[in-house]
Amino acid sequence: AEALDTDADRIMLDDFSLADVRLAVERRNAHPGKRKELEVSGGVSADGLAAIGATGVDYVSVGALTKHVRAIDFSMRFV
Repeated sequence: AEALDTDADRIMLDDFSLADVRLAVERRNAHPGKRKELEVSGGVSADGLAAIGATGVDYVSVGALTKHVRAIDFSMRFV
């Protein structure tokens, strides 16, 4: 609620439960003159994306996309 009264353009909802994300969207939508973008982050998996998206948030960050990636050697060697 406090973040809605700031000059911030986007509010990060980090490690929020789905119920708390819904509440944050409701509170944001109750202040149409101060529209803030909402981004969900922390503990997000592919299995939960649809439920999170259905809440009405604007962005979802999935750290697993980059956190658990292994490098591949694409180097080209000529002899």
